[in-house]
Amino acid sequence: MDRNFARALTLVLKHEGGWSDHPADPGGATMKGVTLANFRRYVKADATKDDLRGITDAQLATVYRRFYWDAVHGAELPDGVDHAVFDFAVNSGPGRAAKYLQGVVGAVQDGRIGPATLNAVSAMMRATVINDLCDRRMAFLRGLATWPTFGKGWTARVSAVRSAALKLAAPNAPEHAPPSPAPVGHPVDDKQPTAPTRPAPHPAGRGSGLASFLQLITRAIAAWFIRGHRPWHR
Repeated sequence: MDRNFARALTLVLKHEGGWSDHPADPGGATMKGVTLANFRRYVKADATKDDLRGITDAQLATVYRRFYWDAVHGAELPDGVDHAVFDFAVNSGPGRAAKYLQGVVGAVQDGRIGPATLNAVSAMMRATVINDLCDRRMAFLRGLATWPTFGKGWTARVSAVRSAALKLAAPNAPEHAPPSPAPVGHPVDDKQPTAPTRPAPHPAGRGSGLASFLQLITRAIAAWFIRGHRPWHR
């Protein structure tokens, strides 16, 4: 999802670090994962290494979006899958990342993510795609001649990417309202028997006694009339 770009970029930059110009790295001089070649392609055609060292956050985001995120159609990939593919693209190139994704979902491996690939991705569980992609990525990395030099770092990176991607892919846990507290003396489990409810007795007192006496007098008078003691009837 495109709304995930900023978050995915933040996660990627945790692994890219700062300046690097390792002689064993075929990418050459890089700053926060941006190679000098890509910096010249998207930011400044005649840039030097010093220019690359001074790359701004805005320039950084431009390169990552155009060369990696847009290249793998990150905005159209499901949550979590977008991050796994994006990081793979940054580390090993967008074409390779696309081909490996296509291999996971059974699409034609032409290195170009289109409607067929996107539909195939959507038809699979996100966690399955992420785990399979990360496994294949690790297999690819182990086969590189530079594995003895960078293998430890790559392993940690792919492990972190897998974990973060799975978290992004997981649906939000439903928020359940806490159960109402049970009355004192009643079990929470509704399968447990409860004592029958009895009506509360009337409170004793003068008022209640007088009311009962008047009720008896009223009933007696009514009964006397019903039995025929009515002076107006003969």
